[in-house]
Amino acid sequence: MNRQAIIQQKLTEALAPNHLEVVDESHMHSVPEGAQSHFKVTVVSNHFENMPLVRRHRLVNQALAQEFREGLHALALHTFTPEEWFDKGGQSPDSPPCMGGSKSSP
Repeated sequence: MNRQAIIQQKLTEALAPNHLEVVDESHMHSVPEGAQSHFKVTVVSNHFENMPLVRRHRLVNQALAQEFREGLHALALHTFTPEEWFDKGGQSPDSPPCMGGSKSSP
């Protein structure tokens, strides 16, 4: 199973999301082809009700702790309650271009 599928499975089990998007954005970064190290994750879950953003992110990071130990480098996290997701029009923001590594500006 590839890392994207593992992330989807672990977050589904941990958060019972109403909506989940896991996008491999590794190609946007200075990493070897096929690295599967940078992901954009959008999670909409009732578990996030009355929970501050930091705690939401901690829950996601805890669910993926093993993946971080095995090469996952970065997550762009977008965590919403169903109401917040509706208010956002069901859209998560685009990720900015990577400016690190060999893609950094002079």
